[in-house]
Amino acid sequence: MAKAMHETPMLDQLESGPWPSFVTGLKRLAAEKEMMVDLLGQLETSYETRKGYWKGGTVGVIGYGGGVIPRFTELKDENDKPLFPAAAEFHTLRIMPPPGMHYDTATLRKFCDIWEEYGSGLIALHGQSGDIMFQGCTTDNVQPAFDAINELGFDMGGAGPAVRTGMSCIGAARCEQSCVDEAKIMRSLVNNALDDMHRPALPYKFKYKVSGCPNDCMNSIQRADLAIIGTWRDEMKVDQEEIGNYVRRMGRKKIIDNVITRCPTQSLSLNDDDTLSVDNKTCSRCMHCINVLTKALSPGDDKGVTLLCGGKRTLKIGDLMGTVIVPFMKMDSAEDHERLEELATEILDFFAENALEHERTGEMIERIGLVNFLEGVGLEVDPNMINNPRTNPYVRMDDWDEEVAKWKERRPAAS
Repeated sequence: MAKAMHETPMLDQLESGPWPSFVTGLKRLAAEKEMMVDLLGQLETSYETRKGYWKGGTVGVIGYGGGVIPRFTELKDENDKPLFPAAAEFHTLRIMPPPGMHYDTATLRKFCDIWEEYGSGLIALHGQSGDIMFQGCTTDNVQPAFDAINELGFDMGGAGPAVRTGMSCIGAARCEQSCVDEAKIMRSLVNNALDDMHRPALPYKFKYKVSGCPNDCMNSIQRADLAIIGTWRDEMKVDQEEIGNYVRRMGRKKIIDNVITRCPTQSLSLNDDDTLSVDNKTCSRCMHCINVLTKALSPGDDKGVTLLCGGKRTLKIGDLMGTVIVPFMKMDSAEDHERLEELATEILDFFAENALEHERTGEMIERIGLVNFLEGVGLEVDPNMINNPRTNPYVRMDDWDEEVAKWKERRPAAS
């Protein structure tokens, strides 16, 4: 006989609104899983008391130091027995997804079969860090569940003070704005840092995210310690015939109001003959005009990536966005990919040696200074790294001529 459901009046309220509720999904699983029945009981208790009742511990799989998120209940009776015994252990396995989140239905069905056998049946595609989250597993079932998932060709993702699961957008598979091979970059970076992902030994977490164009659909600028964003450095391509079609279809006023005036650097102008002029030197690659006038505008042909370092959400010193450390890098050859892997390794090693405990890369850079960071990872200062133009005209210009000469010498090699 199935275990009787606990009374959950507060959770029931979450099903009363107009939108789908996660509670409905948990109850559906609870019809066959006693673990989910007791999970609902513990969750209802947390809602009543406004407290969480999970504690960590040490749970893993053979040979790995991370990837499993241990959860043990703290809700006990006077005899130190769990109040909700079927959910006393509710561990999560983080599994690395394929680049671009590509699956076939056969793989998804196999995932479901494995988790119905070894876990709660609760799967999240995907967690905040991009992992496939297999949620709800006993300690005894962690190893056989991972073995079955590993048989399908999937590996554990990152957890704890380690390199976390990498993410890339779907990119060239479906998006015409893609400027690089996102999947190849993500795979090479993850494979290069696999030991640091599986065996946590860093001061805190480190994330790679790859976006194929400046739309940055992975939000890598805000969330990645090393953000790789596809871009171009020649002129944006303009199909003037299509511009004329847009003008006739939308009207000049709509083009001006929705595209021209919304360019952050005022790089666009609509001419009297319904052609578009672009000042490519001031274009900031915000992608707005390309997104609106997709048929008429597209990225240039000289494509590569921009690298930013230090993005993160709130921790010690608040949210930080990534700082440009390499304005442009070609990604056409195996040598280019090797160069990116080497730089990523330098940054990771510098972070491991110089960051404080529980400190992200961006916070480390804020503490030690960008110049010290760039010197530490072997990068030259570049004027394109500027974060905010100076508004104070009283600037010492000693030795500026020498610095400009040095930069000009480096520039041909960089391009």
